[in-house]
Amino acid sequence: MTREITIAGIKLGGNNPLFIVAGPCVIENEDIVFSTAERLKEICKGFALPLLFKSSYDKANRTSLFSFRGPGIEKGLRVLSDVRSRFGIPVISDVHSLEEVKLASEVLDVLQIPAFLCRQTDLIVAASKTGKPVNIKKGQFLAPWDIKNIIEKFISTGNHNLFITERGTSFGYNNLIVDFRGLSIMRSFGYPVIFDVTHSLQLPGGQGSCSGGQREFAEPLIRAAVAVGVDGLFMEVHPEPDNALCDGPNMIPLESMPHLLTTIKNIHNAVFPQG
Repeated sequence: MTREITIAGIKLGGNNPLFIVAGPCVIENEDIVFSTAERLKEICKGFALPLLFKSSYDKANRTSLFSFRGPGIEKGLRVLSDVRSRFGIPVISDVHSLEEVKLASEVLDVLQIPAFLCRQTDLIVAASKTGKPVNIKKGQFLAPWDIKNIIEKFISTGNHNLFITERGTSFGYNNLIVDFRGLSIMRSFGYPVIFDVTHSLQLPGGQGSCSGGQREFAEPLIRAAVAVGVDGLFMEVHPEPDNALCDGPNMIPLESMPHLLTTIKNIHNAVFPQG
């Protein structure tokens, strides 16, 4: 069993139900964010699955200089704060530097360290020192057991409110694979593990000036991860993924969420009837 972590009064990890981290890849505008948050809350409530709303105020790691990055930290944090106050949903977003950590920790319920920054010691320690829960995404270049070193960095401050997210491993050019053994290996260290299905389906730089993706494989990967055993699922969703400004090819259509959550609940209840 993994450590139990409480966020905004919601108990996650441990022996608690699966939780969902979901939202558009990046904050495109307030209308999309608010409508998506409202609908996700309704859907997840219907399945009794706790929800953390995720959307990025800045996508600092983009394929091209001309890729859409988001509204920036000031406006983006304001939008996320409004999501929390309007809909009562805890919010999570990426931090990329020491300067961002302080500002973001004043608004976000959970800080997230992106995969390519997961070995940045100063950033990890600064995020930990806030006392906030932090989600660290395992880099595409790391083995599952390498996470132990990241955990040791994080808990060195006395903060144990940590999640680890699997988001695929680099497999040659413009491709990722998921080694499902890694989910069990990472959970063995005692901290909740999230499976990020949408970024695991990404084809980094696969379209030349932007990343591609294979969202058609979302459901098979979700089925496998839930059967293996995870504490949460990370899914970037959008009302119209094909028109999204960022990561559209691997985002899940919002209208597909009820079907996916039905699948998730059925598999989880069958494999872990007491969980």
